[in-house]
Amino acid sequence: MGLFDKLKNLVVKKEKENIEVKESLETYDKGLKKTRDEFVSKLSLLGIKYTKVNEEYFEELENLLIMADIGVNTVFKFMDAIRDRVKKENIVDTKYLQEVIVDELFIIYVNNESLSDKIMMAEEGPTVILMVGVNGVGKTTTIAKLAYRYRQEGKRVMMIAADTFRAGAVAQLEEWAKKTDSLFFGKENTDPSGVIFDGLEIAKKENVDIVFIDTAGRLQNKVNLMKELEKMNKVIGRIIPGAPHETLLVIDATTGQNGIVQAESFKEITNITGIVLTKLDGTAKGGIVLAIKETVGIPVKFIGLGEKMTDLQVFDIESYIYGLFKDMMD
Repeated sequence: MGLFDKLKNLVVKKEKENIEVKESLETYDKGLKKTRDEFVSKLSLLGIKYTKVNEEYFEELENLLIMADIGVNTVFKFMDAIRDRVKKENIVDTKYLQEVIVDELFIIYVNNESLSDKIMMAEEGPTVILMVGVNGVGKTTTIAKLAYRYRQEGKRVMMIAADTFRAGAVAQLEEWAKKTDSLFFGKENTDPSGVIFDGLEIAKKENVDIVFIDTAGRLQNKVNLMKELEKMNKVIGRIIPGAPHETLLVIDATTGQNGIVQAESFKEITNITGIVLTKLDGTAKGGIVLAIKETVGIPVKFIGLGEKMTDLQVFDIESYIYGLFKDMMD
C-alpha cells in the first residue's frame, strides 16, 4: 500500500473517530489552499505534459519545488532521492511518480528521527514556554492563540511581558491576557529578567499550569540578544528548575527564505526546541515547512492557518501532506 492510500485510509479513520480531528483536517485543507492551488496544480499539469519520465520532466519538477520554497539544498537532496528511486524501481510513468514524490516529501520531514511535535509539559509546577522571534511575525497573537487553546483545556495560564522596552508591547499582551482569561504580569521600561523573576514567583503562588513569556524581537545585535536570553534562561531555571521547558521560535511563513535565515540566526544564540509557523494560509509557498525542518533540524510544533483563535493548529505531518495533496488523492 502506497503513502497515498495510507493517508486516505488514515484520514477517513481520523474523521470517523473524532469530530475535533475532522475540524482540524478541514482547517489544514482550507489553510493550505494557496500552496495546493499553486504547487499541486502545476505538478498535476507536469504529469499531463510528460507521460514518461525524462530529463526535461526532472528539470521542471526541480524548478517547481524551488518555487514552492522548499529550499534549494532540500530540493537537490530530494531530486537525488527521486532519481535514485526512478532508477531502482524502473519508474517510467509520471502519474505513478507523483505518488513517489509525495512519499519522498514525507520521508524528508520524518527522516527516521523521533522529533516530537508535542509540547514538553512539566511533571509538577508551571510549564514555562519562552517565545522568541523578530518583531512583526505574530508572536503576541500566537501567545494569545496558545493561551486560548490551553484555557479551553481547563489549564490556568499566565502571560509575562518581557518585551519591556518596545512601545505598547506590555499593554498589548495585557489586553490579550484579559481576552483569553489568563493571568498577566508585566512592567514597562525595566529589566526583562527582573520582570520574569517576579512573574514566575506569582505563577508558583497562583498554581499556574502554563506560563508564556514574551520576549523582545531584536535580531540586529545578536550579541546583546544572546546575553539577554542567557540571563533570562538563568533566572527562569533558578525559580523553576528544568525550565524553560520549551523555547518556541515564531516565524512568519510569508517571508519565505528569510524565515529560514531567522531560524538559523536564533538557533545560534539560544536553544530553540520548536517552531511556530504563522500565516501559512497567506502564502503559496507552504513548502517552507519542509525547508525549515531540513535546514535547521528543529520540529515545527504549531502552524497558523487563519486568523481565528482555533486556526492555530498542532503541526501534524500527515495532515499537512494530506492538505497539500488531497486533490491528487481524489
